[in-house]
Amino acid sequence: MRLHTKGRAIVLAGVLACGGGSLFGGGQAGMGRGNLGFDRNDYPGDAAMRELRKEFAFAGYWLTPAPGAKTNSWTGKRKEMEALGYGFLLLARGRAGNAIRTAAKAGKIGVADAREAVRSAKAEGFASGAIIFIDIEEGGRLTAEYHAYLRAWADEIVRLGFRPGVYCSGMAVDEGGGAKIVTADDIRANEAPRDFAYWVFDDACPPSPGCTSVSNPPLPTASGAKNAAVWQFVRSPRVKETAAKCNGYAADENCYAAVDAAKKWHLDLNVAASSNPSFK
Repeated sequence: MRLHTKGRAIVLAGVLACGGGSLFGGGQAGMGRGNLGFDRNDYPGDAAMRELRKEFAFAGYWLTPAPGAKTNSWTGKRKEMEALGYGFLLLARGRAGNAIRTAAKAGKIGVADAREAVRSAKAEGFASGAIIFIDIEEGGRLTAEYHAYLRAWADEIVRLGFRPGVYCSGMAVDEGGGAKIVTADDIRANEAPRDFAYWVFDDACPPSPGCTSVSNPPLPTASGAKNAAVWQFVRSPRVKETAAKCNGYAADENCYAAVDAAKKWHLDLNVAASSNPSFK
């Protein structure tokens, strides 16, 4: 998954080494241990998933095509992943901000997108009650129309027996005049009392350790985002506007797992309190 500069993040689950060889973990004592996972838009292949399981506890699982894609290569992979012991982060594409122009249209689109996500979740064999994260590419303060879209989406997700989550930016955006806004906070304030689970991205160093070996993964709250269930701390390729000071990325600016010596599968990296975040 990728966000624009105003965007988002994900990955956490075991001992990880990406690109470079610096270590992260010495200052984590007493903070609690997270679980390491990864996400990427394209399914890396069955052989890759067997290798990556040596390091990661969970993986992102697209229920719809990723932004800009027409097909979804994750479809039909649930049983294989369960057999390997992976936990899941269920993810559905959200609309671009410029596609939501009126409150009336927002409600209809939100309901339609929720139904699409749930149809896919059921077709893939995921049980009711799972958290489905909607992928929000826009960052900063969202429009009133977009908040209407999210409320309609969340209400329909709940009506259909699942739980709403959102993948969004956990980074402060300067609005000028000394004012800053974090997208996760903006959603929390405008969608209340709806109870979203938050998967936030923040790949700036700090708080991100960068693309490094993680011997003691932190909990997602180390991102600084309130009540975050998942923290995406690395995006591939590196976003220079946010992660320019981060170490460990490979020469092609992507992040790779330690088991991937040939650097075949670039990854986004996440941490979560649960090894199965959509079913915590």
